[in-house]
Amino acid sequence: MPQSPKSVGLPGAHTVRHVFVYGTLRRGGRNDIARFRPEPFFVTDAVIAGTLYDLGAYPGVVLGGKRRVVGEIYRIEPEVEVALDVLEEVADDAGEYIRRTVMVEAGAQQFECLVYEIHLSRIAGRAVIRSGDWIAHAAAR
Repeated sequence: MPQSPKSVGLPGAHTVRHVFVYGTLRRGGRNDIARFRPEPFFVTDAVIAGTLYDLGAYPGVVLGGKRRVVGEIYRIEPEVEVALDVLEEVADDAGEYIRRTVMVEAGAQQFECLVYEIHLSRIAGRAVIRSGDWIAHAAAR
C-alpha cells in the first residue's frame, strides 16, 4: 500500500497533507479549491463512505454507513489547510464542521485525508442527496 509522501531531512520540512473535498470546493464548485494559494494539487477522484445532505447553498457529509459520497483528493500546503479551517468554521465545537482525518481509498492507493464533516445538529430536517454527488445535484436544480 503506498504511503503519502513526506518531506524529510530538510529544515522546516512538513508532512504532505491531503484533503478530500465533496461539495463546493470540488472542480466547478463555487468555492473551487483551485482558488486557494498556494494552489492545491489535484491527486485523484475518490469516493468515501458517508451520507451527503443538502444544506441549501452547500452540502454536509456524515461519515460512515453504506452510502457513498463522490469527491476529489488534493495535496495541500499548510496555508491552505488553515484557510479551509476558517472557511469550514472548525475553530471550536460551535462551528459548522468538524475536521476529521480518514483513510480514503482511490483505486489501489490509500490516502490519509482531511475531511470536513458536518455537525449532526446541522442536518435535522435536511434532505439526503441520494446520488452522493453535490456537483451533479446542484446542476440538476
